[in-house]
Amino acid sequence: MGWYVGDHMSGWGWVAMTVSSLLFIAFLVLGGMLLIRYARQQEQPAAQRSPEQILAERYTRGELTEEQYRQQLATLRDTGTLAR
Repeated sequence: MGWYVGDHMSGWGWVAMTVSSLLFIAFLVLGGMLLIRYARQQEQPAAQRSPEQILAERYTRGELTEEQYRQQLATLRDTGTLAR
């Protein structure tokens, strides 16, 4: 509708095609950035765990012996880093 003259695109046709292509690429980039931001936010709840919970999880997985667990738990409680 007015974008073509004969069998060739007019100047406005080129402008419309360029602008629409740039908008489409910007939409794809923005969508990718939002997906990456959403994926990173899914990992953050682990940072909200208390040090005591993290220590208990490490003990449960077998990364710490009972002696190491008790010693580190006592250290946490002595330094006052645990919020009650």
